[in-house]
Order: sequence, then structure tokens, then C-alpha cells
Amino acid sequence: MIEETLDGELTPREIVEALDRYIVGQGAAKRAVAIALRNRYRRRLLDDELREEVLPKNILMMGPTGVGKTEIARRLAALARAPFIKVEATKYTEVGYVGRDVESMVRDLVETAIRMVYDEKFEQVHQRAREIAFRRLAEVMEPLPKRDTPRPSGPVTVQSLFQSVLNVPPPSPSPEEQEHGEAVRRRRRELQEEIREGKWDDHEVEIEVEDTARPVVEVFSSSSGMEEINLGSLSDMLGSMAPKRSKKRHVPGQEALEILTDQAARELLAEEDITREAIDRAEQNGIIFIDEIDKIVDRGGPHHGPDVSREGVQRDILPIIEGCTVQTKHGPVRSDHILFIAAGAFHASRVSDLIPELQGRLPIRVELDTLTEGDFVRILTEPRNALTTQTRAMLATEGVDVEFTRSGIQEIAAIAKRVNEQSENIGARRLYTVLERLLEDVSFDAPELSGKHVRIDRSYVRRKLQGDLAADDVGRFIL
Repeated sequence: MIEETLDGELTPREIVEALDRYIVGQGAAKRAVAIALRNRYRRRLLDDELREEVLPKNILMMGPTGVGKTEIARRLAALARAPFIKVEATKYTEVGYVGRDVESMVRDLVETAIRMVYDEKFEQVHQRAREIAFRRLAEVMEPLPKRDTPRPSGPVTVQSLFQSVLNVPPPSPSPEEQEHGEAVRRRRRELQEEIREGKWDDHEVEIEVEDTARPVVEVFSSSSGMEEINLGSLSDMLGSMAPKRSKKRHVPGQEALEILTDQAARELLAEEDITREAIDRAEQNGIIFIDEIDKIVDRGGPHHGPDVSREGVQRDILPIIEGCTVQTKHGPVRSDHILFIAAGAFHASRVSDLIPELQGRLPIRVELDTLTEGDFVRILTEPRNALTTQTRAMLATEGVDVEFTRSGIQEIAAIAKRVNEQSENIGARRLYTVLERLLEDVSFDAPELSGKHVRIDRSYVRRKLQGDLAADDVGRFIL
């Protein structure tokens, strides 16, 4: 399948075809991101010297909300198996904004890359970790008997203290102890088989869980705003001098097996290798989606009340897009080859209102089309994750069979288009509100409707919704 193929093996046409499975229309935007993704593959084939000189062609998407800008970027990242984050440019304009600076987008991208690499490595060692977990859980359930170390008789002498310091080994186990130990080991082997078969999934067991949470504090840095300090890294530097914290928990057998599997996997994996690969993946393949970039355009004129300089925010973002080194708790990260996709509606402003330097770093401009009634019909039926498919699957869990007829879907699309025209145009997101209102009664009564068939046709939609629309009461459909 196309989605399971690495980006290096996909042609731009195949990338567009893969995006078509989830996103309706917007062919120009799909072509632009497909070329950008393919250029990454082409860049990897260049020699080392020239590869460093080839910078990504960042993209600026223009179009109203709800037409697919975010979904295109998100699906592209999933297709490329690339680290991806979405940030709202407006959060940097908040009055009294306290927190990380604009460099936090790169730090968040690295954290996403680390999770991705860890999940991939975990799958590679999962089987080995599972075998270790079976053994450890059996050992917890059937522990070996503790042997009492005999205390020296008579008065305490320098010689007896010297022997205790030297940790003189205890005497050999007796035949009875050996026989009991062998019985415990046999029982452990039996328990392992029972655990594999799921016989202990619902039985509560007590296990010792390593506390992996590491406290993080934020301190103010004059050079780059708020910085994180991971106090757990201090224990890493101290090594064995800092004992690991653990706590006992009573959990079902199935949960205990998952916890022990995760612990064993972490022991099998090298954290340094994961971090190194994640940083490389973030630098070379990362995608940062900056939404609402039009909201940081300084429109001029008098400002009412306190405001953060929008142009100042643009200048803060500029070095990140241009390419700089960002210090993270995992080490320095370069943003030179990260692909930036910016998006905005640009209703009250123009792209030319951005500062020239930022415009120059977003050379690929794509204008997305406003969705039509026909697009709404396609959105409800064509994508793999179509809303009607999701709705049917959700209600099927209650035993309710929902059927959407062609006439019913066309009526839903017509109502969504009408509400968008009468109020704020939020694009395809309007379909969510219309569908929720349409199926409110069915969703509420679903447990009592098990085994029933519900047919959503034009008459059903009009009966449920036209009363509100006839009175121009579109408030029920507004987010």
C-alpha cells in the first residue's frame, strides 16, 4: 500500500494520490507539498558538500478556515514518517505571554521525534522484552525463599567485624533448601506458560515499578527566554551514586505484563542512540506547521489597549525559518533543513504585509479553494475517514445500523453550505455541527435502539433540521 511506503520511494504523483484518499480537492496545494517531499529524497542523493547547500522550499498556504490546510500538512508528515508539530502563531502575541519563546517549536519537534524513534525501536525489541517480562512476572508471583544470614556467635571481635566487611559468602544451601529452590523454579516455568495463555490477566499482582518521571523546572535565561532544566539529568551524571526510585503497585496481571515489558524494552534500548537518531530525523525530515500566520501581521493604525508587536513576533520567528541552532535539553539542534509550512486565511491582510525577510523564506505560495456544496458531498462520502463512515462505525458499537442515502447526504451538504453563508464560514468543520444536530436523538437513544435500522434520507434530514433553518435559527449549528 502507498501509505506504508517510505517517502523516498514515492513519486509526486503517488504522494498526491495518497493525499486524495483523505482530502477532497485542493490539487494545487497537494502538488506543492508533494514536490517539497520529493525534493527531500532528491537532496539525500546529492554529495555531502552540495547537500548542505540545498535548503527546503518552505510553503505558504492561503485560504479560509476548514478547507484542509492543516490536514494536508499532517497527512504529508504521516506519509513521510516525519516528525511533525503544529503551532499557532497567535500564541506569541498574547499579552503577558509567559513560557517558552519561539524556539520552543524546535524543542517540541525534537520531543516528537524522540517518541517516534522510541516507538519504532520498541517494536524491534518488543518480542525480547516480552520474554523477559514473562520471566520477571513469574518471579514476582513465585519468589525464592529468603535465607537468613547466620549471625556470629559470641562477642563481637575485630576479626568478626573484618569478615562482615569483606562480605564473606554464606554457607552452601542444605539439600532441603536445594530441593525447595528447584520446586520454585518448576513452578515459575508453569506460571510463565499460564501467563502466556492469559490465565492471570485479571488477577491482581504486586510489582515494583521504577519511577521514570523526571522533575522539570523552568528558569529564565536572558538569551532565550524560558529554559527547561531536567533535574533527572543530574542523576544520570551521578550514575550509580544516585539510586533509582521505585514504588510498589497492585495491578491486574495484564497491566503488570505491559509495565514489565516497557521496563525491559528501556533496558534493551540505548537512550543515547535514540536521542542521536531523533535529533538527526528532526533536523533532516522534520515538518513544522505554523498556523494563523496572518494574525501576526501588523495592520497599522491605532491599537486599542496593550498589544504585543506582531512585527516583533515575525522577526522572532524569522531566524528559526532561516536556519539557526537551537539549544535543547538533548543537545543543539539545527533548523536549516526543517520544512516549514505556514498557513493563514489572509482575510483582513495580505501576504505582502508580512516583513520582506519572512516572505522570502516562504517562496512557495498556494491558494486553497473555498469549499462548494459538491465538495461537502465528496467529503461526506469519498475519504477513508469520511464523517459518515465514522458515524456509522460509532453507532454500530451500540447495535444501531445507520444508512446514509445519496439524497440525505446532498441535503446535509446543502444545509452546511447555507449555514456557512449565513454565519461565519468555517468550511468543512460545519459538517460536524450539522451531523451532531441531525443525529442527536439517535445518539442519545442508541442503547435502546439496538438492532434497529435508521435511514438518513432527504425527508429525515428536513424533518430534523428544516424547522430550525426555516426560522433562520442557525445558532444551533454555530461552533
